Amino acid sequence: MDYLALIDKYYADNEPLKEILLTHSRMVADRCLRIAQAHPELNLDTAFLEEAAMLHDIGIFLTNAPGISCFGTHPYICHGYLGAELMRREGFPKHARVCERHTGTGLTLQNILEQNLPLPHQDFVPETLEEQVVCYADKFYSKTHPDRERSYERSVQSLQKFGEAGVEKFARWHKMFA
Repeated sequence: MDYLALIDKYYADNEPLKEILLTHSRMVADRCLRIAQAHPELNLDTAFLEEAAMLHDIGIFLTNAPGISCFGTHPYICHGYLGAELMRREGFPKHARVCERHTGTGLTLQNILEQNLPLPHQDFVPETLEEQVVCYADKFYSKTHPDRERSYERSVQSLQKFGEAGVEKFARWHKMFA
């Protein structure tokens, strides 16, 4: 798989957003690869990890987030499942699962219904270790400051507004992956 060709395909007409996406995704991918190297006992698929980390946010161009040069029509929270639709159309169902499952520490159907989120009514929770690693690594980087790494404590703070269950899951991942 050539993840750069896929990014080029969808971001050719928005160089500022492409740069944000590439910077953010590279930071996430590098963290994923460090986790894989530090934890050989997890037997992570490093090639897939890198590809999935580089593509996890591919759907952001379809959303409306002008602060990061996204001028699409959908709410930003939709970028995961929209990216998953793109990846499935491209023939990459495993990568699609990472796209749709990386928001927060995953979104359950109950979360979607309780918060009235504009998402399909299903669970979007990371299941495989690779899905979990990408989701975990993503929490240390934002697209508004793509070149900065958040501390663990700051990452926890960013998750607290979504409830204690996500914070607890992130803490479990931190014990596994840090």
